[in-house]
Amino acid sequence: MEIDLEANELAKKQELLKGIASAVATNLNELFKAGKLHAGQMLVIGASTSEVLGHQIGTAGAIEVAEQLYAGIKCVCDEHGLIPAFQCCEHLNRALVICGRSAEHFSLDPVGVVPIPKAGGSMAAYAYQHLADAVVVERVRAHAGIDIGSTLIGMHLREVAVPVRPSIRMIGDAYVTMAYTRPKLIGGSRAVYTSPSPCTT
Repeated sequence: MEIDLEANELAKKQELLKGIASAVATNLNELFKAGKLHAGQMLVIGASTSEVLGHQIGTAGAIEVAEQLYAGIKCVCDEHGLIPAFQCCEHLNRALVICGRSAEHFSLDPVGVVPIPKAGGSMAAYAYQHLADAVVVERVRAHAGIDIGSTLIGMHLREVAVPVRPSIRMIGDAYVTMAYTRPKLIGGSRAVYTSPSPCTT
């Protein structure tokens, strides 16, 4: 009986893993379109692999889940030229893993730490091992973001955040929320927020 339960759990996990990459890619393509994002903009990713598997955040991280999430994220970022920044867990103060060249481009100072599953989280640890020239930075101001499992990415988004409702609301057992950002509207009642048409004579 115990062997049957273990076999069922393993089969369920394998079935879940199959759909993760395509689900996250579908949602990110929706975010790209809704936010009118473009190449060179930064995407912050918060993901709890524990929550995806139906466990409390930070209690049952899984590298195999991180691998599938990373595959879907990389596919969309490569296609659209987005720069991914993977948020670590609270043990590293929600610092982020990012490509070294991108950190330099955005004038971000690297800090000296290596994320591991128990201090950083499985997603960040996996990204650190697979991103080219990966470094860790303390803070970013991303143009958009996806949060898988309520990891709280708001501290790394630019103002003003605009929520996007994904068509795939859950990945595994983790809720998915997304947002892009827009410039602040300033100036009050006299302000104009779209470029006027050129004058013609």
